[in-house]
Amino acid sequence: MTDAATFARRIAQGRGDEPADLVIRGAQLFDLVTGDLTPTDIALCGDTIVGTHGRYEGKASFDASGLIAVPGFIDTHLHVESSLVTPLEFERCVLPHGVTTAICDPHEISNVLGADGIRYFLDCAEAMRMDLRVQLSSCVPATHLETAGAALEAGDLIPFMDHPKVIGLAEFMNFPGVLHRDPGCLAKLEAFSHRHIDGHAPLVRGLDLNGYLSAGIRTDHETTTADEAREKLAKGMAILIREGSVSKDLHALIPLITRDASPFLAFCTDDRNPLDIAEEGHLDYMIRTAIADGADILATYRTASLSAARNFGLFDRGFIGPGKRADIVLVEDLAACRVKLVFAGGRLVEDRLFEDRKMVPPVGLASVRSRKLSPEDFAVTAREGETPVIGVVPGRIITERLSMRLPAKDGFALPDLGQDAVRVTVIERHGRNGGIASGFVHGFGMKHGAIASSVGHDSHNLCVVGVDEASMAAAANRLIETGGGFAVADNGKVTAELALPVAGLMSDQPFETVRHGLEGLRAAAKALGVVLAEPFLQVAFLTLPVIPHLKITDKGLVDVDRFDFV
Repeated sequence: MTDAATFARRIAQGRGDEPADLVIRGAQLFDLVTGDLTPTDIALCGDTIVGTHGRYEGKASFDASGLIAVPGFIDTHLHVESSLVTPLEFERCVLPHGVTTAICDPHEISNVLGADGIRYFLDCAEAMRMDLRVQLSSCVPATHLETAGAALEAGDLIPFMDHPKVIGLAEFMNFPGVLHRDPGCLAKLEAFSHRHIDGHAPLVRGLDLNGYLSAGIRTDHETTTADEAREKLAKGMAILIREGSVSKDLHALIPLITRDASPFLAFCTDDRNPLDIAEEGHLDYMIRTAIADGADILATYRTASLSAARNFGLFDRGFIGPGKRADIVLVEDLAACRVKLVFAGGRLVEDRLFEDRKMVPPVGLASVRSRKLSPEDFAVTAREGETPVIGVVPGRIITERLSMRLPAKDGFALPDLGQDAVRVTVIERHGRNGGIASGFVHGFGMKHGAIASSVGHDSHNLCVVGVDEASMAAAANRLIETGGGFAVADNGKVTAELALPVAGLMSDQPFETVRHGLEGLRAAAKALGVVLAEPFLQVAFLTLPVIPHLKITDKGLVDVDRFDFV
């Protein structure tokens, strides 16, 4: 809450009656209304812009000669957990790329720890220099087909509703539950009917889409084709264009980024790891890629800031003008989006900005509760005829349902490297039922060894992909010992690993350490013959039960014959 004295200072500094706290001089201001570039001072009073299009005196000044000032970028949907670092490390990673606001769904940690995971994220958000906003996780568990570590009903979410960092309800993944009026879904929709509700509607079209939107759901980040996006836009849904480490939809949706459509668009990353951020960038990567592929420059920058802010009711940002939050990115060139300097809430982003943050203790350090596994646990009972096989599609989380005739011995199915069919096993890791289920997967290109992950959307059980059972057991057991993470094994021995002890999802180390760890994991996976660019995140999404595997009927989801879920 801003007091009268603060308003008085802002007004006085904006009118020039007293010097501004800080004046940014020499930059050209990119006008998101007209697309003009205007030389002007930008005057700041604390965390607020109070003057543009004029000359100002300041208690301090900053020389931005030769740079262009654009509003801070807003990532409208992401899971910080997928960056593999804690929220306080996440901001160190992305703020230098111009991301000054991020709207997160702590869905992953909530599926492991429940309300304690949400509480942890809110505590972190209050300590951060960037503005991390939280959408309350709507689908915990995400599905009845797998065992999660927690459950959150409407009554569990309502106590968090009025927290200053909370916007509303996060992606409503259970669209079949919405369409078939599940009582638990209806209770959450009713409780948050006056707040923003994010959508999650892959391939939902026609009358089903109408019914879904009738519940008050406003956005979707799961749109993968321009045709699908145009139908959703025509029905009033905002499209969050996604480019993550696995789900890469930007190129397919770039034709939408026009001046007419830009008010109804935003950018998001959903799931992006620090290695990709270091090698390519974050939202700055999306901006330069879209422009290079023909998107209008003004429409692209609107999508990255102003439109994003307005679609989520954040009317105090997304534009460089008096009264707006002082989130300012200084770039050398608009098309290349080369970020030189960033101001977050009026403060220059540099190392010392993070020195006095309140540290938040990690949570979920003992969340992997599986028993020690033996190679026999990874055997797959043979079937007569063809065996269902999951088909991985690089760059997408939606997989294919394939069928193959696989070799067998002593009643057990075997991998067939000629068909690129290797084992996949899911192990319940929350200590609830100890379930283990196995099947086969196509698309990894693996020739020997195994890779394992405790990141397994959305219930986050252990998932292991491998050729031989001894290596699968070695990789899985190492994750049980370390409290979660990623591991590679070959000839029954671990060859590379990255510990993620915070709920089995995030490292307690700096993002630079995680980035280097991922480099070693990629190399070790490649040595096994793995051809996927992001094999560990692909494993993380491998057992996610989404269409086209699932047929929606009035009885819910059926036709899930890939393998038995844990």
